[in-house]
Amino acid sequence: MCGIIGIAGQAPVTERLIESLKRLEYRGYDSAGVAGVVDGHVERRRAPGKLRNLEVLLEREPLTATVGIGHTRWATHGAPTERNAHPQKAGRVTVVHNGIIENFAELKAELVAEGRRFESDTDTEVVAQLVDHCLETGLAPLAAFKAALDRLTGAYALCAMIDGEDELILGARRGPPLVVGYGRGEMFIGSDPLAVGPFTNRISYLEDGDYVAIDHAGARIFDSAGKPAKRATHTVAASATLMEKGNYRHFMEKEIHEQPDAVQHTLAAYLDPVARRAAPPAGLDFSTISRLQIVACGTASYAGLIGKYVIERLAGLPVDVEVASEFRYRQPAISPGTLAVAISQSGETADTLAAMRYCKEHGLATAAVVNVHTSTMAREADLLLPTHAGPEICVLSTKAFAAQVSALMALGVATGVARGVIAPEEEGRLVSSLLEAPRLLAEAIHMEDQIRDVALQASKAKDVLYLGRGPMYALALEGALKLKEVSYIHAEGYAAGELKHGPIALVDEATPVVVIAPSDAFFEKTVSNMSEVIAREGPVVLITDDDGARRAPAKARVVAGPACDPLIAPLVYAVPIQLLAYHVAVQKGTDVDQPRNLAKSVTVE
Repeated sequence: MCGIIGIAGQAPVTERLIESLKRLEYRGYDSAGVAGVVDGHVERRRAPGKLRNLEVLLEREPLTATVGIGHTRWATHGAPTERNAHPQKAGRVTVVHNGIIENFAELKAELVAEGRRFESDTDTEVVAQLVDHCLETGLAPLAAFKAALDRLTGAYALCAMIDGEDELILGARRGPPLVVGYGRGEMFIGSDPLAVGPFTNRISYLEDGDYVAIDHAGARIFDSAGKPAKRATHTVAASATLMEKGNYRHFMEKEIHEQPDAVQHTLAAYLDPVARRAAPPAGLDFSTISRLQIVACGTASYAGLIGKYVIERLAGLPVDVEVASEFRYRQPAISPGTLAVAISQSGETADTLAAMRYCKEHGLATAAVVNVHTSTMAREADLLLPTHAGPEICVLSTKAFAAQVSALMALGVATGVARGVIAPEEEGRLVSSLLEAPRLLAEAIHMEDQIRDVALQASKAKDVLYLGRGPMYALALEGALKLKEVSYIHAEGYAAGELKHGPIALVDEATPVVVIAPSDAFFEKTVSNMSEVIAREGPVVLITDDDGARRAPAKARVVAGPACDPLIAPLVYAVPIQLLAYHVAVQKGTDVDQPRNLAKSVTVE
C-alpha cells in the first residue's frame, strides 16, 4: 500500500527520494510528499494525485536537503488532499506511515484534551503528535519514539524526523514490512528492496516490533523490548532494468507477455525435465498430510481454487480454500494433519499473513507460496514454495498469478506421487504436459488481435458475466475481477451450471457473457448454457480451442486459442481473459497500471 523511503546522506537527496517513490508507484497511491532537513528544520512538500504533481511543486519550491523522507499515500483515514498527504508534522516531529493506527481516536482525544491541535484527518498525525508530546516531557528522541510506539495499537511501518536532529531518521515496523539499506557513507530505509534498490543492494529486514535509528554512518536496531538487535544483511538483486516498460505501453501488457518465462522459471524449481519427475519439496512428508487448507486473498485465492481442483483430482487429497480476510475471524475448526498453505505475491499481505499465523499458533504445519522469497511469510512459514515471476509492477496480478498456479500444479503432481496415487508412467505424462505450458502460453498471447476486437464491444457494456465449469469456474471469477479492477465495469463470475439458479435473470442484449470453455469433459454441458443465453438474446463470447470452435453454437462469437492438456488449460486460458481486461481498459482510457483505489500490496487489514 503506502510507500516509504528515507535517505540519510551527505549529498542532496530530493531527486533520489522522487526516484525511489517512482519505483513505489506500483503499490498504488493517491498523494505523495517529501520532507528534508533545511537549516535544522524539517520542511515538507506535498501534493495530491500523481507524482508529477509533486515534481511540479518541487520545481516551483525546491527542497535542498541531504537527509530526507518520502511517501506515496493510499488514503485510509481522510480524503486524498494535500492536508492529509504525508509527511505529517506536529511540533518538532515529521512522520510518514504505512498502516492503520487502530487506537488513533482514543489517542487523539487524549492529546486534544491536553491542548494539542490537529491539522489533518489522518491517523498518522497522532503518531507525530504523540512523539512530540513525549519529547516535551524531556525524553531524548529515540526514547520519545519508543515511548510513543508503546502506546500504538495497530499495524504500521513508520519513519520519523525531528527538528534539530539533522542527520537522524527513526523507523519502526509492526506488521507492514520495512528494510534498512547500507550504502557508502549513507544509509537508507524503505518499504521494500525496490525502494532502496537504486542506491544499494545490501539490506536488512526489520523483524516485527523492531525499531531503528539511522544516520549517514550506520544503523542501530532494537527489538520490541528495546534491546539492541542484530539483523542479517542480505545482498538483493534489484536491477533497474526490471522496472522499465521497454516497448510496451503499460506494465500490465509487459507482464502478460512475460508469463511464459515466469511459468518456465517457476516450474524449473519443481520439475526434473530430464527424468520427467516432480519431486516433493524438501522438509515435509506429504504422505502424512491429510488435508490442505489454502488461505489467500483476491487473485491469489482464485489461484488457490485452481490448485484445489488439480490437487484433489491428481492426489486425492482434500483441499479447502478460504478467503484469508474471513478465515481467522470465524474461529475455524482446525484438523491435525492439515498443511496450511498461504498464497501471496508479496508475502506481506496482512490478512493472509494473519491467517497463516493463526494456523501456526494452532499447531499446523505451514507453507507459503510467495514471489518474494525474503518476505515475512517466506521467513515464518515452515516450508517455502517459491514462485519465480520476477518483480510485478502493475497493481493487477498477471504473471504472479500464472506462477502461483504453476507451483500449485507441480505440487499436485508431487503430492500424488508421494501419496502413491500417481504411477511413474502417469507422472511422466503429467510433467511433460506441465513443461509444455510456457510454449502454449506464448501461443495464447497470439490471441491478442482477436481479443482486441472483442474488447472494442465489451468496453461499451455496463455489466459483463463470466461463466466456466471446473477449473474454468475459477478463471471466470478471476476474469470478472480483472475487468472490474482495471476497467471499472461491473462484472461477475459464475459456475456455468449455476446459470439457471439465478444469474440468467441478468441476461439481456446489452450484457456480454464471456464463456471460458476449452474442449474438455465439461464442454457439451457448457454449450447448453451458452444456448440458454443466446435464446434470450444475450451476446456470447466463447474463449475456446479449435475443436471447441467447431462445436460452438452458431451465434456465439468465438475466440480460439491453442489446444492443450486439461491439466494446464487454466494456465493457458488465463492469458485471453487478462488480455480482454487489458484492452477494455485501454479502450476506456483508465489508468491501467494503477487503477483507482487499489494498492499492489495490501499490508494492513
